[in-house]
Amino acid sequence: MTRNYHEILKNAGIRPSIQRIAIYAWLCENPVHPDIETVYNQLFPIYPTLSKTTVYNTLKLFEENHIAQSLKIEDDKVRFDAEMKDHIHFKCNSCGTIYDIFEKDAVNTSYNACKDLLPKNFVASKMQSYIWGTCNSCAK
Repeated sequence: MTRNYHEILKNAGIRPSIQRIAIYAWLCENPVHPDIETVYNQLFPIYPTLSKTTVYNTLKLFEENHIAQSLKIEDDKVRFDAEMKDHIHFKCNSCGTIYDIFEKDAVNTSYNACKDLLPKNFVASKMQSYIWGTCNSCAK
């Protein structure tokens, strides 16, 4: 299925420049939870006028307009994900790969349990769940 990235950006209220479309398309088509450096290194050979600042600002713009999310699963870098359905992130401590875990009941149960822990009149607006461990490939 081909996605119309130009329309997705427009519908999110983002002016669809060539660089923004390229960054969003790469993020969607490469669900590897990249950091800014990875996106830049992949796109710079194709778009030599691209800067790391543009990549950073564009990914933050995507996050602000709810078409991407940032992950703070590591201490030293921020990663990005274009998958906006509720899910859990699992990071393998051995190979460093980050996996998406789609289990709606687990996500909802976890969210509701954490929400119930909040003091009176606190309102949750977002929750991210991370699990660290060893993936199947590394456990062999």
